[in-house]
Amino acid sequence: MIFAERAALARDVADLTDEQWATPSLCAGLSVREVLAHLTAGASDNPVIWFAGVLRNRFDFDANVAQRMAKRLGDDPADTLRRFRAVATSRTKAPVPVVAMLGESIVHAEDIRRPSGLRREYPGEALARLARFYSGSDLMVPSASRARGLRLRATDGDFTTGSGPEVAGTTLALVMALTGRDAYLPELSGDGLAEFAAR
Repeated sequence: MIFAERAALARDVADLTDEQWATPSLCAGLSVREVLAHLTAGASDNPVIWFAGVLRNRFDFDANVAQRMAKRLGDDPADTLRRFRAVATSRTKAPVPVVAMLGESIVHAEDIRRPSGLRREYPGEALARLARFYSGSDLMVPSASRARGLRLRATDGDFTTGSGPEVAGTTLALVMALTGRDAYLPELSGDGLAEFAAR
């Protein structure tokens, strides 16, 4: 699933203009091009290299991410895309669960696609897997904390979790909102939405 998502994203961004590459993504502070370079870094650095970077940056994880991303940015957008294509089937990753890499592949793809005017129908199985992961874990982002005490329900699939006031929407909108993308909150509804959004 990760390989398929990387390949689909590479196809989708192939015809972006220079202006689109420079557009702010949904990932705060990063352009569309920079998010793609971040994805390349995630598929390039094994645990040893990743941890060495953490040590080099004195456990400043944001600095480590920025340094790794800058290394994969390349000379221009075409070079950035070439580098991403080169790792499309890479199994290399930081010391995180494989499902977290699937999350990177889909969430960051949406960070790129949405402001670029691109759309993708993601496989339902992949989205449901991510919804279960993010609603039950604070490992990557405080997503489980956002979901606590609420009932999340997908309107386009079988995913439901939790109990309490309801937050309903497409599985994609739930995943993106769980990972802090406020742009998807208008696509959700329910008596738990105000609390969910406040988190």
